[in-house]
Amino acid sequence: VDEVVLAAMNAVPRHIFVEEALASRAYDDVSLPINFGQTISNPQMVARMSELLRAGSDLGKVLEIGTGCGYQAAVLAQLAREVYSIERIGPLLTRTRTRLRELRLSNVRLKHADGLLGLPEAAPFDAIIMTAAATHVPPSLLEQLAVGGRMIFPKGSQEQHLCVIERNAQGYVETILDEVKFVPILSGIAKA
Repeated sequence: VDEVVLAAMNAVPRHIFVEEALASRAYDDVSLPINFGQTISNPQMVARMSELLRAGSDLGKVLEIGTGCGYQAAVLAQLAREVYSIERIGPLLTRTRTRLRELRLSNVRLKHADGLLGLPEAAPFDAIIMTAAATHVPPSLLEQLAVGGRMIFPKGSQEQHLCVIERNAQGYVETILDEVKFVPILSGIAKA
């Protein structure tokens, strides 16, 4: 329902982020495979997570864990001053880099690394979004969240729910929301 998020999604051509054979389904509200055992989330989920991350305010510096095909990063680039995105699968990141370059998104920085470690050299972040399911948030990521910041991620293994963590001066407040289904987050760096 966030008009700013809807405008951002409208500005990003989703079909360039999926394989050519699936381009006709790019705007269907379904997840689609993007190779390497990964998927592009359905548009409604991208909108929901972006809306929760934004919480009605402009975004400053955002960290995305799990770049994937780059669609969520491209949407975030419309909503945030700076987007840092980490992907562990090298060949996937190479393709994504090309796609994002075509869109001329100058506020997105990509890194091939273990997303569970975050990006301490660029922290703190006003918002962090994880696009794969985790049973818990690594302390390193919580430490990189600015006071007043929010983190959104799918929590759980078999049964998963969207989770919002807000950091205040006293600590962290966790809120569990909608049931979801995401691929599990993996640690380390993969070449293929």
